[in-house]
Amino acid sequence: MTTELSFNLFEMNTVGHISQGLWRHPANTRDRYTDLAFWQDEARLLEAGLFDSVFLADVIGAYDGYRGGPETAVREAVQIPNNDPLLVIPAMAAVTEHLGFVATFSTTYEPPFAFARRASTLDHLTKGRFGWNVVTSYLPGAARNFGLENELSHEQRYDRAHEYLQVLYKLWEGSWEDGAVTRDAVRGVYTDPSRVHAIDHNGAYFQVAGPHLSEPSPQRTPVIFQAGSSATGRAFAAKHAEVVFVGGASLEDFAASIADIRRLADEYGRGPDAVRTLGSAVLIPGRTHADAVRKAEEYERYSSAEGYLAYAGGGSGIDLAAYPPETRIADIIAATASSKEAATMSRYAPGATVGEALREVTRFDRGPFFALGTGDEIAEAIVGWVAATGIDGFNLRQFLTPGTIEDFVEFVVPALQKRGLYRERYRDGTLRERFFPEGRAGLPSSHPGAGYRIPKRRESE
Repeated sequence: MTTELSFNLFEMNTVGHISQGLWRHPANTRDRYTDLAFWQDEARLLEAGLFDSVFLADVIGAYDGYRGGPETAVREAVQIPNNDPLLVIPAMAAVTEHLGFVATFSTTYEPPFAFARRASTLDHLTKGRFGWNVVTSYLPGAARNFGLENELSHEQRYDRAHEYLQVLYKLWEGSWEDGAVTRDAVRGVYTDPSRVHAIDHNGAYFQVAGPHLSEPSPQRTPVIFQAGSSATGRAFAAKHAEVVFVGGASLEDFAASIADIRRLADEYGRGPDAVRTLGSAVLIPGRTHADAVRKAEEYERYSSAEGYLAYAGGGSGIDLAAYPPETRIADIIAATASSKEAATMSRYAPGATVGEALREVTRFDRGPFFALGTGDEIAEAIVGWVAATGIDGFNLRQFLTPGTIEDFVEFVVPALQKRGLYRERYRDGTLRERFFPEGRAGLPSSHPGAGYRIPKRRESE
């Protein structure tokens, strides 16, 4: 095994992302998240550690599914307060040369035309280091924040997302031809208007005239990331995504999901290697095994059970605190006919009771990608995970900022480099070239977005 793995920091423009309660730790600097210097310091540290990217999550609603309202989430800083993930990227890009930036943005509530320009702007400012994590949003409160009484159905959200991507491909790939920007000062022509086109999209959800307002950026289309565990989500990823954030409760689950995504990508004509896969890794390294154990015990002391329950309730649509401990999760789902049944069932073991689920959801050592120990011990665990699943890399979960990054860089990176699994220097190029072969700054011809390109003109035309 000599293939370099991808490592990204799982981050969010907020106090408390997914390690609930750890904002209280005296060594944590999360309360500085509103300070531009916080993000620039983090970017410098990540680039020094040769990370692929910082992966910025986002939500556009409060977690209000626990105890009947958002109060617990607000009190515990469960992804609230949070700020826009897109706006910190230029500041981070200004102090780095190679680090990539992947930001989450929803296709459900805001129109595509404005986002197309934001994304192109970020790809320009980062010199081709921008990626977009496509989400359809899952919090009921998000729908109410955008004037809807209820969420769109799962099917509607994905139908809308498919059309959203179609509009963006038309804008990014088809609106401006190669060579449209001439910058001809002698003739006074900055852009050849014959090479800039309206898109005149008229669909079920969107009517967009165009043309795109931004000239083509280094990648044109940012690298498309996506996280979807349902059958619909996997099919969407196989058609559109270039990097997929995979979930699962076991190594077997991950292996099956990864194989399915690659099979579907091949069926779409993209080939099984057109998609790279990532999982969430919980790594607690130390100078010695005992040192790592001490850190884990410390994290556990600061963890907030109420915070984790608010997070779980908001995401699954089930308020566990409202049921007796002996109630079976499957019975709750059967009674409520929750649209989030698939996501919920993957979170809890079949036949689990509410009491068992409450204990399980407050643990941070759940899931197959958890390792604790020296750098070599963690590296060996990673070798085993990759062999068992075929996964291409990981999003690193944070407990402390900047401590989690510092520990990973000091202890784990050298152990992975020794095994040929982690780069020793950056290569020049765009974010897409980081994940795929050098020289492929744009979408490959097999990607559906490439079908909207206007063929290159001959010089005589």
